Amino acid sequence: MLRLLALVLTFSSLSHAKPISAEAANAGAASNSASTQGQLATEGTTTYDGVELASIPAAPAVSEVIAAAISQAGWTIVVDSQNTATGNLGTNAIDGNTSTFWHSEYQPVLVPLPHNATIDMKTASLVGSITYLPRQDGQANGRIGEHIIQLSPDGVTYTTVAIGTWIDDATLKTTTFTPFTARYVRIQALSEAGNRGPWSSAAEINVYTAAGAAAPSPVGKGAWVLTVDFPLVPVSIAHEWSTGQILAWSSYTPSSFGGSPGTTTYTATYNPATQLVTQAIITNVDHDMFCEGLSLDFNGRIIATGGNTDAATSSYDPTANDWTAEANLNIPRGYQAQATTSNGNLFTIGASWSGGQGGKNGELYNPTANTWTELAGCPVAPMLTADAQGVYRADNHGWLFGWSSGYVFQGGPSKAMNWYLSTETGGQTGVGNRASDTDSMCGNAVMFDAVAGKILTVGGSPDYQDSNSTANAHIITIGTPPATPTVQTIGSMAYARAFANSVVLPDGTVLVVGGQISAVPFSDATSQYTPELFNPATNTFTQVAPISIPRNYHSVAILLFDGTVGNGGGGLCGTCATNHFDMQIWNPPYLYTTSGALATRPIINSISVASVANGGTFSITTNVACTAFSMIRMSSTTHTVNTDQRRIALTPTSTAGTTYTFTVPTDPGVALPGHWMVWALAGGVPSVSMQLQVT
Repeated sequence: MLRLLALVLTFSSLSHAKPISAEAANAGAASNSASTQGQLATEGTTTYDGVELASIPAAPAVSEVIAAAISQAGWTIVVDSQNTATGNLGTNAIDGNTSTFWHSEYQPVLVPLPHNATIDMKTASLVGSITYLPRQDGQANGRIGEHIIQLSPDGVTYTTVAIGTWIDDATLKTTTFTPFTARYVRIQALSEAGNRGPWSSAAEINVYTAAGAAAPSPVGKGAWVLTVDFPLVPVSIAHEWSTGQILAWSSYTPSSFGGSPGTTTYTATYNPATQLVTQAIITNVDHDMFCEGLSLDFNGRIIATGGNTDAATSSYDPTANDWTAEANLNIPRGYQAQATTSNGNLFTIGASWSGGQGGKNGELYNPTANTWTELAGCPVAPMLTADAQGVYRADNHGWLFGWSSGYVFQGGPSKAMNWYLSTETGGQTGVGNRASDTDSMCGNAVMFDAVAGKILTVGGSPDYQDSNSTANAHIITIGTPPATPTVQTIGSMAYARAFANSVVLPDGTVLVVGGQISAVPFSDATSQYTPELFNPATNTFTQVAPISIPRNYHSVAILLFDGTVGNGGGGLCGTCATNHFDMQIWNPPYLYTTSGALATRPIINSISVASVANGGTFSITTNVACTAFSMIRMSSTTHTVNTDQRRIALTPTSTAGTTYTFTVPTDPGVALPGHWMVWALAGGVPSVSMQLQVT
């Protein structure tokens, strides 16, 4: 049993990892992961991103993964069509033979998509994941792309546990979800992965018991309700303000990075309204955007700078659905933080992962003029950590917050804090240490109360890797720059975490999710599966519903437009065992009643303006009386860093029935220019957001 549980935990991360080559079960697989592994092997190095290659866990063989599945003995399957003339029957998908496969009918009748296969396991089990193995005969036709996975205890009522798109290759696909007691498993194929035709096929479909317990009651803990499969590891993710979609990307392949600077970035877009995931390969900007600096500018464009292509800058305009090459950085960088300033420019500093090591002083991007300017008065040296790997890691992932009068506050990850002035030739003022905290690389800092200038900091580790993380938590309160902020040490989290992510919610609470006790890139050892919810009213943390997929190095989390949270990614290490090609969606506790039913949500019927200047007013009209309101800036995040997100609690200046009028903070350092989500709450339950641009 212990061996089975270990395998389940391992293969839950193998959405698209190529198994051991000696396994005939995977003969004919032509995957991106395979080509990536070749590139890694020819680089003449024993390390990958500073990590010993030998220490990165390899994916188990397909046969080993399948052996850990629930026995298919006695199962039956019903498919919408099968190509009887060639013997490609539905039963081939559950016969334990990877050489045979089911194929939808194409002769004498070509049956169009969608296609579906429903398995009756005859007895109910607590199910935690399924694997889908495409046909293994060297042909590609019928590989399932867009899909829906549903489970049922009785064959009548089905619950959707996963949606998304699988990558177009022959490797084993794994979809892991919140444990669910089911007898029936249904896969609906909505597209063919390569768009080669209207057909579907499967060599094997296997089902696995959950390694943990059944999901707890959502009361006070929330619930992980859906897995979204991506055709890549989502290492970076951002809001698209004009579409309500979420854009994610990896690197120049879907499952790895490294090597010479590329000219390609693999992207995927998740549409919550249609529950579809579409993919695109970006080549027109000659930019491999992995490891980039990332933020949203005042027009809501996604601005990605440096990274694997270390001097490039690219912008994505969601209204045009198009990437554009912008002016190059003056100082090549990778792993930098980047923040929007009060005057609408973008400030970046640090990042010796690429472009040479050291001297990564601050520079400023003017989105209107499309120019970069070095800031001689913004040295990186004061914000370095004492990392064991030196400056290569010591200047990474700064915790930056745009503030008043063009100042940017740096609250970490070094224990030293600084103000940086982004106007004219720049300036720097040291303002002491973050109380008694250690250097906290790959920890989190979230501005949960921008009006009061309050920032929550949690976790991290003294060194980037091979270092034990902490459970430390502090509240930094910043005021008029360059004054010294106050730092309050609060009760620690229950769990130490590095590589975790944090998301501020409409009610002012903050979700801290994922991470591991010992910071080891590309490892899921010592993973923390129990997220924690910070309550600013009491400065305490509460444990909430556990995740079922490890989220560590290269993971992301982001607030969705409906007040749920998406938490995904991790890995990006070629044929390793820790690639996570998915995102899980969490319903926070505020979406449930005390009985565990979904709460009735208030509705914002209208918002008076699409944009408003700092100090201006706007009104919203709701369907019921509401008691609390907030606005949260849309955001982008990669490598635990989200410098965009911040929350402003709104107090009505006037109320007429269910129409409420608000004044946006006058200081553009508090209400940064850009696109915001506006929320109304009734009895603690938030509405779906509406959008407002602060100009």
